[in-house]
Amino acid sequence: MPVFKLCMKLFLRNWLSVSLYIVIFLAISIAISATSTYEGRTGFRQEKAKIAFIDEEKTPLTEGFRQELGKSAEFISIPDQTEKLQDALFFRNVTYIMRIPRGYSENMLDSGSMQIEKTVVPNSAENAYIDLHVRQYWNLVRLYAKHDPDLTQQQLAERLKQNLAGDTRVTVQKQKQAKTSESFSMYYFNFLSYTLSAVLILGISAVLMVFNKLDVRRRIFCSPIRHLQFNLQMFSAILLFAVVSLVVLVGFCFLLDGKSIGTPNMVYFILNATVFTACISGLSFLIGSLIKNFSAISAVANVLTLGPSFISGVFVPQEFLNDTVLKIASFTPTYWYVQANANIARLTDFSWESLQPALSAMVIVLIFTAAFIALALVIGKRKRLMS
Repeated sequence: MPVFKLCMKLFLRNWLSVSLYIVIFLAISIAISATSTYEGRTGFRQEKAKIAFIDEEKTPLTEGFRQELGKSAEFISIPDQTEKLQDALFFRNVTYIMRIPRGYSENMLDSGSMQIEKTVVPNSAENAYIDLHVRQYWNLVRLYAKHDPDLTQQQLAERLKQNLAGDTRVTVQKQKQAKTSESFSMYYFNFLSYTLSAVLILGISAVLMVFNKLDVRRRIFCSPIRHLQFNLQMFSAILLFAVVSLVVLVGFCFLLDGKSIGTPNMVYFILNATVFTACISGLSFLIGSLIKNFSAISAVANVLTLGPSFISGVFVPQEFLNDTVLKIASFTPTYWYVQANANIARLTDFSWESLQPALSAMVIVLIFTAAFIALALVIGKRKRLMS
């Protein structure tokens, strides 16, 4: 197998430039694995609003109201001075300033319409709970005053305390979450596309470029090796190089993230990476058929790996990218590879309906593969006829 051996020698000759990408990839992956400490949230805790509570009358009802408000608010002591209150609100030391005016309790007992003065931070979510408590407490005050007007404020405050003492138990059903969702494995396989692309383009294109030289092609035509046998040996060498590159890069994922090995998601991660490897091998085959200069390979590899990686969600998650950028990225196989990874990472059910989005993305990558190989074959045929 002289052609196969020659291909292996050419691959080994380029091992330094190829291994440089692998070393950088592993260094970044180790850094990511060392800093990724995702901790799932196991419960719910209501955030308390910071509130400046100013009571100008201090009646039993307002005192009872203050105690009830303490369930959902943290009272911040601030002098009742306009400038200091405004500063506290501006610097977010408080998000709610509440002032109960004089005569407010009596007004509520008489079904009046006096309002509690409030100054709040706009669009503050925790303040919604404060407003809810205010309406609940003083509506109950009006209700008791209407149907049992003989109650004193002290008695009414005790009744309200008993009425509002109960809690409603709420059970939040935790949605089943995949172990690989937002995990190191997902980011690893996304970033793998950059390194794998660079390694395959540099390795395969360099070999093909040698065989596409005019003198070499003429020498091959004169050799006793048949064209079919020559192609089989060359494709076997390329296939071996692509498989070894994929196995090495995926193998490091098992070392860095042992938790994900036993998950079914990992099978589909590897399947997706295999499909992507075939696609980039086809692209490398096309590049090797077009380029005639060794020094141009490195530049082309950088453009074809960095560009799609930036716009397809490898370096920056797709959620943070502009729609226009994503539309442009959809014309690259890297975009669909990242899409498939994102779908696979979230999988908890492996039925056909759940797998369909990821498999559809893989099919699109395979279409890119067929297109690259077809173009490379057409160009190769034309060159053979011309030579």
